[in-house]
Amino acid sequence: MTVAVAVSGGRDSLMALALLRRPERDLVAVHAQLADATPPEVLDGLRENCRVLDVPFQVLDLRSRFEELVIAPYVQSYLEGRTPNPCVWCNARIKFGLLLDAVREQGARTLATGHYARLIHTGHGPALWRGADPAKDQSYFLALLTPAQLARAVFPLADRRKQDVLPELERLGLAPPLPGESQEVCFIPDDYRDFLARRLTDRLLADFAPPGSIVLEDERTVGEHKGLWRYTIGQRKGLDVAWSEPLYVLRKDVTANRLVVGERTRLLSNACRLKSINFLVPPTAWPQDLRLQTRYRQRPESARLASPQETHSSPSETLTLTYPKTCEPTAPGQIGVIYSDEGQVLAGGVISS
Repeated sequence: MTVAVAVSGGRDSLMALALLRRPERDLVAVHAQLADATPPEVLDGLRENCRVLDVPFQVLDLRSRFEELVIAPYVQSYLEGRTPNPCVWCNARIKFGLLLDAVREQGARTLATGHYARLIHTGHGPALWRGADPAKDQSYFLALLTPAQLARAVFPLADRRKQDVLPELERLGLAPPLPGESQEVCFIPDDYRDFLARRLTDRLLADFAPPGSIVLEDERTVGEHKGLWRYTIGQRKGLDVAWSEPLYVLRKDVTANRLVVGERTRLLSNACRLKSINFLVPPTAWPQDLRLQTRYRQRPESARLASPQETHSSPSETLTLTYPKTCEPTAPGQIGVIYSDEGQVLAGGVISS
């Protein structure tokens, strides 16, 4: 059985490759070029590490499809007033989409990555769980993978801790060509607003992202925004509005091109609505008490299904979860992941409100 290992040039994917190397196992290391052409020195470093491990190495150019399936939708989401999470879609559409398809066509049965997450294969299919390192767990970014995709996935770093990876690589004589930490969004080297400004033409800015009014909930105008795409829900800094109390972005009225702001108490919510649900566990098997995580660097909140009877009888494309106490909301377009108390991923979906 051949296992393909996606290697980016960083320490985690290189550690995954080293952990899987066994005399009885056929491995192939695959590097996907995504946003830009990979620098020659990074490719040379990957080839050298694969030579040390005696593993074949190949490069796949997925730049045009990455633009089509990740970058373009990312830009469009901002123009439509949402705040997307491109890393989640990259995993679902590129790594365990196009890349998995490509290596399977070449004879590989599974694709391994350097994600810190755990898979347990059961008689009911693969179960996705949090990884052992609570500071690095990446199950959140994998929550939109389908059961069919997870059945072909391998996560060798499930039981590893991030702090131990580099010393272990040094012991093995391996040097990652990208030794630093990867940036959160691989195709944005700076602030996302600067990236969007470079991508948007003058015509797009005029037609879809013009300046407009900043208003209170009672419709009083208190300032002018520079384009709704420059703001996100909960933002306080950068509004340039003088007011007696700090003001926060409450919502974006795309139809009227207005940014609605208010005091922090108006920002809090006791519910979250998800759409486009990817169920990894049937809702009929869910516990009553759930954990909902709506940001990667967020402690999950206690939550319950708003209508458990209806949902359990017929899983739908939308779910509403309620919190026992009010919480700061996450912007529409972000990802909400539902966990059990023990850390199993039950479902993931796109936050709609």
